[in-house]
Amino acid sequence: MLRKDRKNKNITTIAISSGKGGVGKSNIVANLAIAIRKLGKEVMILDADLGLSNIDVLFQLAPKYNIYHVLNGNKSLVDVITKGPHGIKILPASSGIQELTALDEFQRLKILEEFDSYDGNIDVLLIDTAAGISENVAFFCVAAQEIIIITAPEPTALTDAYALIKVLSTRYQERSFNVLINSVNSNEEAEEIFRRLYLVAERFLSISLKYLGYIPYDESVKKAVRMQRPFVDIYPDSPASKKIYELAPKLLEMEGKIKGSLQFFIGNLLSVGRNK
Repeated sequence: MLRKDRKNKNITTIAISSGKGGVGKSNIVANLAIAIRKLGKEVMILDADLGLSNIDVLFQLAPKYNIYHVLNGNKSLVDVITKGPHGIKILPASSGIQELTALDEFQRLKILEEFDSYDGNIDVLLIDTAAGISENVAFFCVAAQEIIIITAPEPTALTDAYALIKVLSTRYQERSFNVLINSVNSNEEAEEIFRRLYLVAERFLSISLKYLGYIPYDESVKKAVRMQRPFVDIYPDSPASKKIYELAPKLLEMEGKIKGSLQFFIGNLLSVGRNK
């Protein structure tokens, strides 16, 4: 079991999701983790796209074990956690295992059990969900204290972001979302995209949408992905890196507004499983 003081330590749990794949979600998570770590926080990334691993690929890691080995009972959480750049902890997903794209009740309870016994130090848990509106996505989004929806200028990305927000609000009673616009040319373009999403949500859903900011289109991001390196490390002065470093403290400001612990996260995971 967790030590009593460990159980009660406040952590910030943030689910980062998107309605559509290909909007740069996992890359943003990876680079945000580094920026937060440089602010002195202990960070863990949970790669919650359980059947299609991304985070380990972006960091050029080759973990021997992953969450599949935890769920089948062969390994514990501490056995599969991998150390990434700057000491970031990574719980890697599996790759190409279709059965993990829809967790059953036993698998959900196994995740609960493993987190409950984990005794490592975490200040911020970033949950990189799969794209789309699957039950796995909802499972992790609803358990987190904050939800960030990432979208992009393409009309399909905006439509799918709204679809995800709609599912989380109407089926799971989520009422608060943060929106981050990726790969835009200016703040004006990002604000216009957010405005369109906000107006539709205001008309049809009783929710709160907060504009978190934007990450500009930046060729250095593509170069870094091809090199399997974080762009904040190899291009620290690029426009995208500067925005990531601006965003990290905003996320840490949530610490003062959120009263939660690892047990809070575990309890939310359990309630989602029961309400399925």
